[in-house]
Amino acid sequence: MRIISKSGLVRSTTLGVLMLLASIAAQGQGTGSGAGSAAPAGSAQNGKKLYNAIGCWQCHGYSGQGGAATKIAPNPISYPSFTKYIRAPKGQMPPYTTKVLSESGLGDIYAFLLTIPRPPDPKTIPLLNPN
Repeated sequence: MRIISKSGLVRSTTLGVLMLLASIAAQGQGTGSGAGSAAPAGSAQNGKKLYNAIGCWQCHGYSGQGGAATKIAPNPISYPSFTKYIRAPKGQMPPYTTKVLSESGLGDIYAFLLTIPRPPDPKTIPLLNPN
């Protein structure tokens, strides 16, 4: 049985935590499946039109705030994850294949979602803070 000193245990634990964090960070930067890790330069204006035209708003709301389906804005998931889910969703969402939504259209919708601002902090809304 090997005895590890307290300083050796701290050093070993710190190294393990750093390796775990590096691994998590690397997974977050994954390349995705054919979509690339970075979102394409899309047209937010066209993305908003497509978002409304193909009916995303019906479940996700006009600003992606959620409703019948999950909240998708502000701060959407990574583009590779977004693409993967749109093309082969789980649950009740229909798949949006390239026959329905082109790659550039998908990039445009993602660009639109990136433009949606965070809601204001409730503490900054006078009506909610009468004092």
